[in-house]
Amino acid sequence: MAIEADLLRGYTDTILLSQLAKGDSYGYLINKRISESSGGSIEMKEATLYTAFRRLEKEGCIRSYWGDENTGARRRYYTLTEEGAQRLIQDRSTWRETRHILDKLIGDDADEE
Repeated sequence: MAIEADLLRGYTDTILLSQLAKGDSYGYLINKRISESSGGSIEMKEATLYTAFRRLEKEGCIRSYWGDENTGARRRYYTLTEEGAQRLIQDRSTWRETRHILDKLIGDDADEE
């Protein structure tokens, strides 16, 4: 089941920061890993992905650099900054709180009451 874009919109940046916390990478590979990790439920459109990268870079959460073109096509790599790592910590905390509240409102426990 594909996840609706509206549900993901607020978490796109957090998903990308989380991927970059695992190490520097480039857009295509990040998108591929997201798709594989979600069992194909999440596939970001290229425009969404690169718009988010530009926004995160402007906010100082990530930096980009050009990879070594001797290993194939020249790719723009992204790396997490200290500010991005701090934002990820905050975003994960917010996610846990949001998930807890939503579980109370629409989770399995609500079905039993």
